[in-house]
Amino acid sequence: MSEIPAQDPATRLWLRHALATLAYRAGKTLRDTPASFGEFRASADSPRVVDIVSHMGDLIEAFGRRLNGESRWTVATPQALEPEVARFFAMLKAADDTLASGAPIQCDPGTLFQGVLADALTHTGQLAMLRRLAGLKMKGEAYARADIRIGTVGIEQTPANPEFEFD
Repeated sequence: MSEIPAQDPATRLWLRHALATLAYRAGKTLRDTPASFGEFRASADSPRVVDIVSHMGDLIEAFGRRLNGESRWTVATPQALEPEVARFFAMLKAADDTLASGAPIQCDPGTLFQGVLADALTHTGQLAMLRRLAGLKMKGEAYARADIRIGTVGIEQTPANPEFEFD
C-alpha cells in the first residue's frame, strides 16, 4: 500500500491529471490514422494495434471499477480500430467523471497508478512506436510543455504547439 491519501483533494486532481495526460498522449498517437493501422503488428507473433487499444480500454475500465471498490477484471473482444479507440476514450471520460463527482476513492491511489495507469501509458508508447513502424509519421513533442488540462480526456485535444514538436 502506498501512503497517498485517497480522500485528499490533491490526490483526486493528481489522478485526473494522469488521465488527461494519458488522453493527450494516446490522442496524439491515434488521431489521423487509417483503419488499416488497427491490423498492423511489429511481427507475426506480436499483438495488433487494435489488440493493444482494446487492452487499454480494459485497463481504464478496471481503473473506473477500482475507484468504486470493485476489483473485477474483464477482457473485451477486440472490434475494429475506430470503435476500440472510442471505447478507450469513453472509459477515460467515465473514470474522470467519477473522480470529478467527489465520490470517495475506494482503492489505494498509488496501486491504481502503478498498475493500470502506468500500463496504459506504456502501451501508448508502444502505439507511438508502431505508428512510426507502420510509416505513419508523428512528431515527437516536449510533453512537459503540452497544454494538458484536467477534465480533457477525449481524443481531441488542444493542438500541440509547433515550437515544442520535433521530427
